[in-house]
Amino acid sequence: MLIIDRITEGIAVIEDGENYFEVPRKMLAENIREGDVVVLQNDTYVKDENATDERRKKIIEMQNNLWE
Repeated sequence: MLIIDRITEGIAVIEDGENYFEVPRKMLAENIREGDVVVLQNDTYVKDENATDERRKKIIEMQNNLWE
């Protein structure tokens, strides 16, 4: 699973679970933001909508469990 860790001027840092690597910002689709799960298609990282939604739900669930 590839996750956008951070986006800075001209560069995006992607985490693959164990490592981090940088790619030019221009390789990301326009709708990408930090925390999104992405896949590489035709030299462009595009958002995996389903995986991103599932990941966000799990994070919210974990946060809610901390407060119970």
